Amino acid sequence: MKLTLDEARRIAVAAQGLLGMSSVEDAVRRIGVLQIDFVNVLVPAHFLIPYARVGPYDRAELHDLVYKKYRFTEQWAHEASIIPVEHWPLLQYRRDSHRVRPWNFEEQLARHEGYAQWVLDEVKRRGPLSADDLPPPDGVARKLDAVWMGTFPRAVLEAHFGRGAVAAANRLPNYARAYNLPHRIVPKAILKQKLTKEQAQCELIGVAARAHGVATAHDLADYHRMPIGEARVAIAALLAEKRLEAISVEGWKDTAYITPDTECSKQMQGGTFLSPFDPPVWRRPRAERLFHFEYRIEIYTPTEKRRWGYYVLPFLLDGKLVARADLKADRKEGKLDVLSMHFEKGARVPSVRAALKAECGRLADWLGLSRK
Repeated sequence: MKLTLDEARRIAVAAQGLLGMSSVEDAVRRIGVLQIDFVNVLVPAHFLIPYARVGPYDRAELHDLVYKKYRFTEQWAHEASIIPVEHWPLLQYRRDSHRVRPWNFEEQLARHEGYAQWVLDEVKRRGPLSADDLPPPDGVARKLDAVWMGTFPRAVLEAHFGRGAVAAANRLPNYARAYNLPHRIVPKAILKQKLTKEQAQCELIGVAARAHGVATAHDLADYHRMPIGEARVAIAALLAEKRLEAISVEGWKDTAYITPDTECSKQMQGGTFLSPFDPPVWRRPRAERLFHFEYRIEIYTPTEKRRWGYYVLPFLLDGKLVARADLKADRKEGKLDVLSMHFEKGARVPSVRAALKAECGRLADWLGLSRK
């Protein structure tokens, strides 16, 4: 089977549910992995990703789905991510082999084994707790220099989180994670499920395949940050079980894969911005291959070396990436600043500009900002 690039693009857009989902829960469940990022130049990325699928929604709904109703939970998946709670067993093999961060903190944990156990006992007794609720060990500085954890108690909690001894119970107003014991968050029936590493990886590749619509082995492996060699083994197993089909796509060098029930949908209508951490663009080689869209995040690029801007969002219109805009929420002035716009080669600039303007207005209204 061979797909044209246009067919592959339509399948991929439809698989992600872009501008086509009826609820936040369905949207997050469709993509399977919602990457968490708290860069707040515009709005944290994990809030913008559902917006691209359902339009303006109450952001409190996403919070409640994860931290009150526990339909979803946090895990290390693609990166720090929100996943359906029923996927908890699929990542057990990763928790079993979790490498503690920062990379030299294993020694500190071993040195303060009693403190690490005390932290777990405190969560059991008092939970849910955040790092701010706990003191460091006697004689140990609270602050950790030059690491994103920030403090010793948080690094210990994050080690327990990575290993599955605690789970994410809440995100506080300052975005800090609060932790509780897994059995207080994950349903007992889900906790009891046991899979081998190979079974779990097959299921994860299946999740990635459904979310991608059409993808290469490297695309599928990247979805949950799986080593490519292990991903190929899982792909081979799914091919043997006829849960995947190997195909070719016009212009792609590598074999692509689809699920047997994949259908080529009609062209999507409408426009929306994508977060830099939205699955259609988070793997840059796939974005270039699928949309002919070269994309890099330039947050960490010196100002004078930026091509596009600080927080540039791809603009999807009628199923194609046709432009990008550097957006900033000026909360002090209550305005949405459009710092720059760039149109892709071949874009019909007048109609794309009009669609961009309309979407900026919709986005500003959602964020409670005026338009500038």
